[in-house]
Amino acid sequence: MNNKFTDFKLNKNIIKALNNLEYKNPSKVQEKVIPKLINKEDTIVKSKTGSGKTASFAIPICENIDIENTNIQALIVVPTRELALQVKDEISNIGRLKKIRCSAIFGRQPIKEQISSLKQRVHVVVATPGRIIDHIQRKTINIQNINYLIIDEADKMLNKGFIEQIDIIFENSPSKKTIGLFSATIDKDIQYVSQKYMNNPSMVEIENHEEINKKQIDESYVKIEEKDKYEMLKKLIYSESPKSLMIFLNTRERVNKLYNQMKKDKFLVKEIHGDMSQEKRIYAIKDFKEFKFNVLVSSDVASRGIHIDDISLVINYDVPRDKENYIHRIGRTGRKDKFGKAITMVNNKDEKYINEIQDYIGYEIKELSDIREEKAKDGKIKFEEMQKKLLKDKRVKSVPKKVHSEITRIYLNCGKRKKIRNLDIVGAISNLDGIEGKDIGVIEVQDLCSYVDILNHKGEALLKKYKEINIKKKPVKIKRDNQNQ
Repeated sequence: MNNKFTDFKLNKNIIKALNNLEYKNPSKVQEKVIPKLINKEDTIVKSKTGSGKTASFAIPICENIDIENTNIQALIVVPTRELALQVKDEISNIGRLKKIRCSAIFGRQPIKEQISSLKQRVHVVVATPGRIIDHIQRKTINIQNINYLIIDEADKMLNKGFIEQIDIIFENSPSKKTIGLFSATIDKDIQYVSQKYMNNPSMVEIENHEEINKKQIDESYVKIEEKDKYEMLKKLIYSESPKSLMIFLNTRERVNKLYNQMKKDKFLVKEIHGDMSQEKRIYAIKDFKEFKFNVLVSSDVASRGIHIDDISLVINYDVPRDKENYIHRIGRTGRKDKFGKAITMVNNKDEKYINEIQDYIGYEIKELSDIREEKAKDGKIKFEEMQKKLLKDKRVKSVPKKVHSEITRIYLNCGKRKKIRNLDIVGAISNLDGIEGKDIGVIEVQDLCSYVDILNHKGEALLKKYKEINIKKKPVKIKRDNQNQ
């Protein structure tokens, strides 16, 4: 197995999971941070988006989880719901073969569901500040036994005025724990947290956004009057014929207006902005990842923490007013080992902002002056054919791509309302022919149903042999769960 993560001497199930996820070579931030957090050193990490920082704390946490311990052992605090879900997915994927259970809790989600989830064995919790404090005050969560406390995108969180909430979280956690502080910038608020709560922290600084951008992202800008922007946008799209495209605007009103224009022109497009419900935003991102459409029009709500690795083109329809947002926006393309393009539309009023961005990134963005009509015409045919294929593929019911082929997730039509517990499920399944306790992975018991990971390639044979099993002497239907493999 040619996987350089083996240099960290990780648990064999973690290495296997990383291999399934196609994580072969650690990024710079992973190389430096993973050994420190495995060795339980407090660490401050200054690193830009797209550098692989989530795995740099997810891997050490998963490595040091004791799955037999029923306490929550790690808490990751993040600024947004989208990021909470992204981090939860990454930890779940990395820790799944080791049977690690991770739960995400955030606002605008029924608190009763979260309380129910937290009552089961949960090893890792990813949370937004307000909701974790709500649970602490309700006494529905206990973080007194955590070994890791990670504050992700700390600069964004503290700039939003969450400093008091961070204080409450630290005050309710044990004095002896490993702290990881991840931030794009180190300011007085970050220094306050590190000086007050951290024990002789190591500093890891990854200043590589310029190198990554120049190497993997082809950046350019085009001068255009506001009234001509939409026609130029279409010309750029057809010239580039991207497989997938994100378009950023500065306000939700402008996002909605452009979305409606593009929809009218038969683009396969969806929008995402802060006025949408959490559920709609989650589904839009999920469908975009699965190529059910290929144009996403967004405000800056999706410029951070959205891990989609195959975006081939980013267009800044509006120049961002915050120069850091430029880095976050274009960081949606050219991720991992992929290459991408970023084009920014600039009108006369934007000159000041584009100059500030160039000063900030330390190099000049090239001007795109020649967009050939011929290339746009040919590209339009290609792009429209691509969209027709996406529409056709969309009509065919697709089975989500499995990350871990050795796992089959099964569905049982019984849950808490029938007084079913994890132990009942383990007892029933481990007594079936060919199944041992080691073959049963993460179990999730809901009110009306339950989900179980069957490991070690044993799931297919189990489903072939049984359509029904007995749990607590009652017949329970069993089938494959195709929704969350």
